[in-house]
Amino acid sequence: MFRLARILAVVGEITLLTRDTIRQLVRRPWELELVMDQMFRIGVRSLPLVGLTLVFTGAVMALQVSYTLAAYGAKLYVGSFVSLSVVRELGPVLTAVMLAARVGAGITAELGSMNVTEQIDALRALGASPVKKLVWPRLAALLVMVPVLTICADTLGVLGGLYVAVAEIGQSSEYYWSKVREMLLVGDILSGTGKTFFFAYFIGIIACRNGLTTTGGATGVGRATTNTVVAASLAIFISNFFLAKLFLVIQTTFGGGVW
Repeated sequence: MFRLARILAVVGEITLLTRDTIRQLVRRPWELELVMDQMFRIGVRSLPLVGLTLVFTGAVMALQVSYTLAAYGAKLYVGSFVSLSVVRELGPVLTAVMLAARVGAGITAELGSMNVTEQIDALRALGASPVKKLVWPRLAALLVMVPVLTICADTLGVLGGLYVAVAEIGQSSEYYWSKVREMLLVGDILSGTGKTFFFAYFIGIIACRNGLTTTGGATGVGRATTNTVVAASLAIFISNFFLAKLFLVIQTTFGGGVW
């Protein structure tokens, strides 16, 4: 019962923080300079990590799929399998998990350190809103940059598969791209990218909540950082199942065409 009560308390805190953040959306100033700074930190500085992860993921997928499909005479469809898997599932999920580890942990450590050294209390004493100055810019930057990074990661993942298809399997790049275009629809890109807005919200709101409630000095900051990575990763994996079902229902309901 204690654990259930604790979970419900955390959900309540996240809900209230979400409410306060939405309120700041309609109140000026919008702190665009802070948002742009966070977009650079989250987006540009995370691109090498996300890019390398997806390049090698696409390459490994192409390598494994080529040997698996060879037994069924379907080795020529490597481009189709890699592009669909990366764009619909692996690209969004791996990008979000990498950002949960890098960005989510960083946000919690930064806000947690400010909290235990009473800098956030000082902000309140000066009449400034910690949500406006600290939470809103980070969450807004995540909501913009996670989808952008996912699109970049998807592209690099497909390119990683292209390298293996050309260098290891012996396909031509033109044939590989023809299979990618044949299998991949706009709806696949939209469904994969659409998930990332939810992932961005989970990373941002969990990281900020944990940072703002950190206690216990340096030990507390370390504990809060670990909790952020674990909680955000679990939220991503669990929500991905329900979001996948949602987009499949949309795909089934609206049928062919774009979907």
